[in-house]
Order: sequence, then structure tokens, then C-alpha cells
Amino acid sequence: MSVEKASGPLAGVKVVDMSSVVLGPFATLIFGDLGADVVKIESGQAGKGGDMMRYAGKSPTGDLGPLFMALNRNKASVQLDAKTEEGKAALTALLKDADVFFHNVRMAGMGRLGFGYEDVKAIKPDIVYVHCAGFGEGGPYEKRQAYDDLIQGASGFAALNAMRSGGAPEYAPSLVADKTVGLFAAYATLAALYHREKTGQGQFVQVPMLEAFTFFNMVENLYGETFVPASYGMAYTRSINPNRKPYPTKDGYIGLVPYSDAQWAQFFEIGGMPGVFEDPRFATYQARTEHTTELYALIEQVAATKTTGEWLDLLDAANIPAMRYNTVEDVLEDPHMRAVDFFAKRTHPDAGTYRSMRHPVRFSETPASVRTEPRRLGEDTETVLQSLGL
Repeated sequence: MSVEKASGPLAGVKVVDMSSVVLGPFATLIFGDLGADVVKIESGQAGKGGDMMRYAGKSPTGDLGPLFMALNRNKASVQLDAKTEEGKAALTALLKDADVFFHNVRMAGMGRLGFGYEDVKAIKPDIVYVHCAGFGEGGPYEKRQAYDDLIQGASGFAALNAMRSGGAPEYAPSLVADKTVGLFAAYATLAALYHREKTGQGQFVQVPMLEAFTFFNMVENLYGETFVPASYGMAYTRSINPNRKPYPTKDGYIGLVPYSDAQWAQFFEIGGMPGVFEDPRFATYQARTEHTTELYALIEQVAATKTTGEWLDLLDAANIPAMRYNTVEDVLEDPHMRAVDFFAKRTHPDAGTYRSMRHPVRFSETPASVRTEPRRLGEDTETVLQSLGL
């Protein structure tokens, strides 16, 4: 596999990745973008096996689906079956030189394969062993499977939609639990690598989905239950207010977030409703938080008096935060995203031209990069195993 030299801050870090679907591959996508040498372990036969995301959505090749393309650049694909002696030998050889072993297989299964933490530690004593679990050890859910929908529901996240609408609970139209917990897994791995750099000591790191996503969800939504006894109910009043939404203008929609007292007063003055902040319900941040419904109703009334373009010009001049509402299709042509070349077109040798998102974080000295396209199943098996003398 011809690969340009990695320039990112993780250049030189070697990751053996047995994760699949979205959560794990999202974390290892970050590692790869930041320069790590990521070897993705997949099983099964070409066209049938491997990461199931290969087959989610139509693609020119049949095995490079759109989600797989988004999640699996900068990774080599090695196809092996860890249940066979040959597969065990290959995985063992890969782990001898690895810095990180990363997977989302249940630990009982990894133990049966002979690749539990103590097994891998015996192969590479300073390994950072990262297990993305559904649920943490010691609880009654420990052995259950976990998926994005289940975690959104169990964490209380799906209930927020019901609290806002007064209707039934709903899942967010995004794999928000998978991707959020993938970020937890990424930072946890980096923290363990930093510890190893200082001490020479590897460790076992478990990232449980339910606990991580509940931590994410409850930062603002523990709210009234923060204090004991509770001061009032749960869920941040602003987040669950049904009027928190893009506001209709004369010709479209706009996002509006006046924040300081001065910005709120100026917004209503520009909108032809001066004096709103003489009302004690809106005069302070705490009061506005308690009277969000009434405040948002006034915003909606004012927003409808001008076009989106007129609002953006006026609010930019007043330094009041506002953004044009975009459909998902509009995002592709957003002038800022075009200016920073966020959706770059690349050419895959088999799949042809495709859109690749630029890594969003900028490093002045060690920039992230895209060095290899997403690989076909097992494309690098021979090259990688030969480099190990197998």
C-alpha cells in the first residue's frame, strides 16, 4: 500500500482496530486523520463479510457504502479470522508492535478468542487496550448488546423530544449516541497514551456507551435534580422549549441567538419592539430562563417582519449572533464551507469521485491529512502480513 508520510500529532502511533459499525470506526477515523497507523481487522469473505457498514447504502462497488467511506479512510484493511490458528498468529504478530488495541467486541468473546486484556498484555506489556462496551462492568445490563437507538432511549435522550412536543418520545435523526461515545473513546485513548508516555505503563480502558452518553446528556438536563432536595424538574428549560427552533422570516428561516442583556435589548429595538426588556420576565438571564416560552414567542413574531438577508445584514452590523438556516443540501454549497474546502472531492481507484470531509481541527505544526482512500475488504492483508514475516 503506497501511503504518504503521516504528518499529524499521532504519527508513529500504531493502532490495531477490531471495531465495526459507527462508534469505534468514528474514533479510529480520528486516529487515522491525526497520523496514526491504523490497521482495521475484518473477517468474512469479500462481498459478504467485513464491517457491515460496507453495505449500508448503494455504492459503485457494492462494498464501499457511503457510511463506510465517511468512517474508514486512512486505515489498512486486513482480513483474518481470529478463530483460526492462522488468524490468531496474524493478530498476535500485529499486537506485538502495536501501541493501541481497540475493539467493540464483548469481552467474553475476546476472552474465548484468547485476546482479553491479560492475554494481550502478555503479548505487549505496555499496550493501551480500549474496549468500547455497551454497558459498564458490574451492572445488570453488562452483558447486553447496545446500539444507538437503545442508548438514546435508555439515557433519557429520546424522552427530551416528548417533553418538548408533548407527544411521543423520538430518536434524534442522527447516530448521535454512536458518534458522541466515539469521541469519548478517542479522548480516553489519547489520555491513556499520554499516561504511557510519562510512565511507560499501558492499561485497560473501558468506554461504556450508556454511561458515556448519559454523562453527555445530563450535563444540562440533570438541571433541577442537581440539588438535593430537587429545586424543580429535570431538563434544561431552554433546550426542551418547543419554540426553540429556526424562526420563519419573510422568505425562509433564520437561527437567532441574542445572548447578553445588551444584545437582547438591541435585537428587539431593531425588530421594532423597544422596551421589551423593561418587562421583569426578560430583564435578567435567570428571568429569561424561567420565561423562555414567552420570550421565544416574541422572537418568532419579530423574525417574521424581515427577510433572512435583511436580518443577517442588520444583526451582523449589531454583532448579534445569527445564521442562515440550511437544509442538508444547502450545507454542501454553504459559502463558508466552500471557502474552507470542507467537502473536498477525491478520486477512489474503484469507487470513482466522492466527497470527503476535511478533518475539522487545525494543527499549526502537525496537520491532519487524508493519506489513503477507504480500502476494499482485505485489500492490504498480503502487504501487512508479509511485513510481519507471515
